[in-house]
Amino acid sequence: MNGAEKRDVIRVGSRKSELALIQTKHVIQSLKELHPKKEFEIVTMNTKGDKILDKSLPKIGEKSLFTEELEIALENDRIDFVVHSLKDMPTTLPAGMALGAILKREDPRDAVVMSKKFKSKKLSSLPKGSIIGTSSLRRSAQLSRNMPHLKIQNIRGNLNTRLKKLDDENGSYAAIILAAAGLKRMGWEDRISQLLEPEEALYAIGQGALGVECRESDWEIRSLLEPLFDVETTLRCVCERSFLKTLGGGCSAPVAVSSCLKKNELTITGAVWSLDGQTLVTNTSKSKLYLPDDDGEPPRKCPYQEPRLYCSVIPGKVSSISLLGAELLGKDLAKNLIEKNALDVMSQARDEILNSK
Repeated sequence: MNGAEKRDVIRVGSRKSELALIQTKHVIQSLKELHPKKEFEIVTMNTKGDKILDKSLPKIGEKSLFTEELEIALENDRIDFVVHSLKDMPTTLPAGMALGAILKREDPRDAVVMSKKFKSKKLSSLPKGSIIGTSSLRRSAQLSRNMPHLKIQNIRGNLNTRLKKLDDENGSYAAIILAAAGLKRMGWEDRISQLLEPEEALYAIGQGALGVECRESDWEIRSLLEPLFDVETTLRCVCERSFLKTLGGGCSAPVAVSSCLKKNELTITGAVWSLDGQTLVTNTSKSKLYLPDDDGEPPRKCPYQEPRLYCSVIPGKVSSISLLGAELLGKDLAKNLIEKNALDVMSQARDEILNSK
């Protein structure tokens, strides 16, 4: 009997939204396939980000809007692990917490969902002044820069709520922009009118990936989660998280990335914008990573030293050497942008948000 078989019932934390529950059940199903006799209980709760819907996310001004309540329950041993959309997770987790798994990434791109009136159109062909709904500074900055004929308006709520606002016959939205991954997981891929390629819109750090948070000291749960790690997704997301962590960004400034791993070469593009999108600081970096041969052998670990975390990610079955390379690449890219005055652009964006009504 290994460590993962000791606990009778595993308590899994989740937000109450339909998408969050679908994602949580997906992780549980993956674990049940590995441990068919294991029982799982979902414990749901609302987070601050779910409760405060009359303010834009940057104006609320906290980094753990969708995670804090769940992390408190985890710390107090009321739950054993939490399933998150990785893009909602801060790059540094509370002391004692860690990411015990990052699953295979769904499509990380942004998706345009048009109203019925403009179903056959693309963003570029919408009439001047058409209203586009998004709660993301990252999306609004890129839209303002690339498609100045459009008008951006804040929209909050879960996927169901946002789509309902779009479909309202008396509503003002010509389109809304959402993460493609969420729409696909909900089974609403047919609502997608347009997928925005990275050349059109870089995506959020970790977008499309699921992260499973656990107590760093809970070896039983760590053992349970370790097989869920997807190597490519983990390396890309560690690189992206390292980039954001070095910049010191969050939802309070427009920051975005795109990344890819081909063979053993990891490439990442990162960017920072002013709120109006007119100022852009960007660059692309790449690095060769050491990737062990895909022969089924797990990465070797030093028996005398517990591997450190990489942007709060437990190495698991992913090579620590590869993770270090991904982390350093993200850090180097951020330093390159900092040399180009990215921090000044971000600071000005934060000040504008704080001073706005």
